[in-house]
Amino acid sequence: MEKSNVETLFEWMDKTTQMIEQHEKEPYLDSLAITLETFFYQSVEDTMDDILTHKLEQAIKEVDINSYLPEEIRKAIQFAVLKGMSNTTQQQHMITPESVALIIGYIAEKLTKDKEKVRVFDPASGTANLLTTVIGHLGDKVEAFASEVDQTLIKLALVSANLQKMQIEFFHQDSLRPFLIDPLDLIVSDLPVGYYPDDIRANDFELKADEGHSYAHHLFIEQSLQYTVDGGYCIFVIPNFLFDSDQSDKLNQYIHKVAHVVGVLQLPETAFKSEKNLKSILILQKKGENTTAPNQPLLVTLPSLKNTKAMEDILGQMNNWFTSYKS
Repeated sequence: MEKSNVETLFEWMDKTTQMIEQHEKEPYLDSLAITLETFFYQSVEDTMDDILTHKLEQAIKEVDINSYLPEEIRKAIQFAVLKGMSNTTQQQHMITPESVALIIGYIAEKLTKDKEKVRVFDPASGTANLLTTVIGHLGDKVEAFASEVDQTLIKLALVSANLQKMQIEFFHQDSLRPFLIDPLDLIVSDLPVGYYPDDIRANDFELKADEGHSYAHHLFIEQSLQYTVDGGYCIFVIPNFLFDSDQSDKLNQYIHKVAHVVGVLQLPETAFKSEKNLKSILILQKKGENTTAPNQPLLVTLPSLKNTKAMEDILGQMNNWFTSYKS
């Protein structure tokens, strides 16, 4: 069988990355960042020794960057990142599943279709796979921003955006600290789950824990809503236990005070490795003068995305719901 463009490009990225990894004794993800930078600039860094420089110059000649679509580049990078993350034990080195990113892109498109310009932000962008997928759905009307604390991930995100010819302004910082950014129309995020170690900073949040460390995922929801315009939307990937854990009463009260719950989509078990990792998509609208809660929130249990017929039925129902909601 003939290889797809995505497979061809991934194999090239993987081969080149392994060559750098072995030569420079760098981890796979850091070596991948060097591969992508070399691919983007079509030249080799001056710091490389002569042997590696020669090998990379030969590798560049094997691939024509202009013969690939942005979507093909994004997917190839995603596969390479997944390979790199499969060998790491760092919890933050995770990627939003492709199927989940596509659903969020679809929801974002439905919620913002009446807007000429959309300012979108991912405060926990990782390698920006989720954000670039959403931008792909929204097209030219997007002004995009992203924040990530991990140096390797933000480097990968930046060069991935460059290769896809997407303009994204990146913040390399702890996303629970203040941002120099105007309020946003749309925030999308696969929420980091766990405890936030900075108790002093957590004290500035309503959703801080009464004692001990606060939950980062709670603080991210509050931070996101603070930076959303009145009437703007937040689409979060949340753990299924979000509203059943300790401190969830406080979270519930906070959400109902500042936002309307627009919908909850339970993601299929097949999208995740184990039952304890099961997640849903939570859609919130920040309250404003002209906002009202939907008559009936969008409550959906998504089938396996491989079940095409069931998925088509669900999307048909969701399309009808969005039509009545937006009218």
